[in-house]
Amino acid sequence: MSEQPSAQPGPAALRHGVLPMPNLAWTPEVARETAHLYEKVKSIIPPIEWPFHAPYVKAINELKKQRNAVILAHNYQTPEIYNCVADVVGDSLQLARLAGQSDADIIVQGGVHFMAETSKLLSPDKTVLIPDSRAGCSLAASITGADVRALRRKYPGVPVVAYVNTSADVKAEVDICCTSSNAVKVVESLGTDTVIMVPDRFLAANVARQTKVKIIAWRGACEVHERFTAEELLRYRADDPSIELIAHPECPPEVVDVCDFSGSTAAMIDYVKTRKPKRVLLVTECSMADNVAAENPGVDFVRPCNLCPHMKRITLPKILDSLVYMREEVTIDPLLAQRARRSVERMIELK
Repeated sequence: MSEQPSAQPGPAALRHGVLPMPNLAWTPEVARETAHLYEKVKSIIPPIEWPFHAPYVKAINELKKQRNAVILAHNYQTPEIYNCVADVVGDSLQLARLAGQSDADIIVQGGVHFMAETSKLLSPDKTVLIPDSRAGCSLAASITGADVRALRRKYPGVPVVAYVNTSADVKAEVDICCTSSNAVKVVESLGTDTVIMVPDRFLAANVARQTKVKIIAWRGACEVHERFTAEELLRYRADDPSIELIAHPECPPEVVDVCDFSGSTAAMIDYVKTRKPKRVLLVTECSMADNVAAENPGVDFVRPCNLCPHMKRITLPKILDSLVYMREEVTIDPLLAQRARRSVERMIELK
């Protein structure tokens, strides 16, 4: 059920106004108007569940036009969000960059809080909403700006690279950001023999094996990817030697070693689309497998389901609440944002 608005409207509600909650009944009209969307997800969402999702899907798609809003959905969002209401899909940086290129007034972030902050950094004049501000990230929470300052005191003169999976507070303290796809390039662009990488120790370890630059790593990890083990993957391969294993570089190095391919979420998706393996196991958050499966019906996906509890805080009812009540606005102190934006832009400008 959608929640009721708080007694005191926030700044976003005062700027954009509050709208009446749409009718959420399952009707023949709703069934007709959402049938084309259900076609996209019918292999993933059972027919018994669609009458719950469909009224929200219809209402959200109508309200985002009324609000001139764009909905961003990370690859780890559930299929009914990713396939049925999102305007832009992809990894966190793709979402922020493409949202900044739109003429939308409002961004609704289907993802976790650091992603919404990155969208705000790259679209400072837009209203950015996150449907649940409690949608955090174990990786982003593992380090603060104060921690980065302490690292600089401990290793004076050593440049600091931050994974984009960090807060604006951290981005403001580092030299440059990186993604999982360009981390090696970013590290080597700094022209030093030693680099500090925060916060993911596994991404840092996997980068260290691809460069001569010495990597000083922080101790953070993604709670989804760190749970995978080489032993469990080898059991899948023993059961079916033809299966192709594709890992995200946030996984431990020993997991990456037993896989056929390792790459960013975008690279993993491209691997499946271009190679069309008969059976594949994506070693990452399991909603991504659902979303890639919807686009590749001929591929059999094996799902060792590690869910991100933070991503799953974002739901259709909460997205609808965001559009109706304009709550959970993401704001960043302008001086902090200026410094944080610089580290992201340095990465984007890197040739």
